[in-house]
Amino acid sequence: MSKFQKLITEKPWVAWFLFLGTIAVVFLVGLFGASILERRTESVQQFQLVKTIPDWEPRNEVWGENFPREYQTYLKTRDTSFASKYNGSVMIDELERDPNMVILWAGYAFSHDYNQSRGHYYAVTDIRNTLRTRVKQPATCWTCKSTDVPRVMNEMGASNFYKQPWKDMGSQIVNPIGCQDCHEPNTMNLRITRPALAEAFSRMGKDIKNSTQQEMRSLVCAQCHVEYYFGGEDHTYLTFPWDDGFTVEDMEKYYDEIEHKDFVHALSKTPIIKAQHPGYEIFKVGIHGQRGVSCADCHMPYMSEGSVKFTDHHMQSPLNNISRSCAVCHRESEETLMSNVYERQDKNKELQDLAEGSLVKAHIEAKTAWDNGATETQMKPILTLIRHAQWRWDFATASHGASFHAPLEVARILGTSIKKSEEARVILSKLLTELKVSTPIQMPDLTTKQKAQEYLKLDIQKFKTEKKEFISTVIPEWDRQAADREKKMNQ
Repeated sequence: MSKFQKLITEKPWVAWFLFLGTIAVVFLVGLFGASILERRTESVQQFQLVKTIPDWEPRNEVWGENFPREYQTYLKTRDTSFASKYNGSVMIDELERDPNMVILWAGYAFSHDYNQSRGHYYAVTDIRNTLRTRVKQPATCWTCKSTDVPRVMNEMGASNFYKQPWKDMGSQIVNPIGCQDCHEPNTMNLRITRPALAEAFSRMGKDIKNSTQQEMRSLVCAQCHVEYYFGGEDHTYLTFPWDDGFTVEDMEKYYDEIEHKDFVHALSKTPIIKAQHPGYEIFKVGIHGQRGVSCADCHMPYMSEGSVKFTDHHMQSPLNNISRSCAVCHRESEETLMSNVYERQDKNKELQDLAEGSLVKAHIEAKTAWDNGATETQMKPILTLIRHAQWRWDFATASHGASFHAPLEVARILGTSIKKSEEARVILSKLLTELKVSTPIQMPDLTTKQKAQEYLKLDIQKFKTEKKEFISTVIPEWDRQAADREKKMNQ
């Protein structure tokens, strides 16, 4: 009898122990193998379409049938509950918060209505509702609001689309920013769907098709979150002013050379360049942009479900998601990271307030000079300084998250804005003395949005009544026509 047989005979519990142990090991190995097989199956199936998506399909819910994880996270852009110290997803009346802006945009629709943007889900709703679209606008203003835009551009050409009146395209543009703005439908590869970005690259001697995947994770955002203007003979063609470079001075030079103006200021008569939202340009000169971090890394961080790794399409402030955005690279506590962001924003807000205060006084003092007989020759150098000062203030202020993306650059830009507006005020002071006007000029009470709009004699109640009528009569008809069109897409 062998030693093992002897052991089993003397101690039968050993046999039972080995028997049960073997069953347990086989069970665990089987469980582990099944888990691996399940994860591999999930990985393979994540790009298997359950339904073919047409190339220019604008409806996000149709994409969602194939990509439910991404779609469900995208729907979270409906959440408007998060408010950081200065921004977030909550709607904020910027003119109420900062009445100086009413004066700085006098003569332009932004002085009527300007709200902090909500999530992508509300892009179409908010542009329909704003008082700014009460004023005649080209269809170019729809360009970054909807997944319908690439479809319509494909049908009628980008140039022809831009030329249409904004209101004439209302029944065509109904689906908010979403899937096909950034993705190929069958592969989910990132793509550029708006021509202005590719055209700007081409004029700089670059082919955007040579961009890396990491670069594309920012460039799809740069289709819209950039500085732009309406060019061409009829001032409708969407154009990025990047031919001379990305800095505020480069673009200022570009605009001056073509003598571009977005509006003439109602008080000072300054030809103003209205900065849009140069987020990409400012991000590129900040430390994260310089280190190759992409927009999606922080605003759409990766997440996992089982073995499937996918991008969180709840595009939002990283401050509402520090653990999965900032903390991927930084080891400090959430409180410390939040404090670091607010410190930079607070300091630049001080400079922003100084720049605005100086500019408001410059506009009102310039109006006083005009009212007392100043000539165009006398005013020309003053208006050039005000133009450049306001452009720089707006460039630093209009971009989302600028004071965090590139705090040093924003401080530099605001510093030069203050310098130029104060230079304008020094010349104005001399001119006002020549014109025998007592100085300092008495400033109006601009402590609220209502007081600032009343100073400009804006009939906001009339504007609101007109918009209310538009929303109750025109928009339902747009939606009815769009629903009829989309029914045919299902056939």
